[in-house]
Amino acid sequence: MSYKNVLIAVDLSEESDQVLARAKHIAESDGAKLSLVHVVKPIEHVYGGFGAVGLAGDFSAQMATLEQQAVSHAQEQLAKMGESLGIARDRQFVPVGSASREIHRIAKEEDVDLIVIGSHGRHGLGLLLGSTANGVLHGASCDVLAVRVAL
Repeated sequence: MSYKNVLIAVDLSEESDQVLARAKHIAESDGAKLSLVHVVKPIEHVYGGFGAVGLAGDFSAQMATLEQQAVSHAQEQLAKMGESLGIARDRQFVPVGSASREIHRIAKEEDVDLIVIGSHGRHGLGLLLGSTANGVLHGASCDVLAVRVAL
């Protein structure tokens, strides 16, 4: 099958290079356009929803600042990855939210026909893909390639 528009979903770990390499190979052989996405988890989810229980406004502002710092850091990392693959900034996405939902949304909006995502391939059927890769697979309106990354 030939692809025209490939979305690479990365977690910014060292293993992301393996996912990038696979997607680059596919894009080169098919002449496909590449896009990058990294989804930042909402800070209230990271810290157990403390902001939602009515704590002091100062704490809420600090949470928002932490979230913005996470987005900025991800944008910097994606820019480096994008530069190495020749992916323009307007094809690099750093939304905040649920990883699988945001990846599905961007794939639909950008008319993606393949999503490439890493999978740790841990033991056991429940851990076969990992929760993010599994969530992306079970709701995508296009093909999904789960790249098994070596740890």
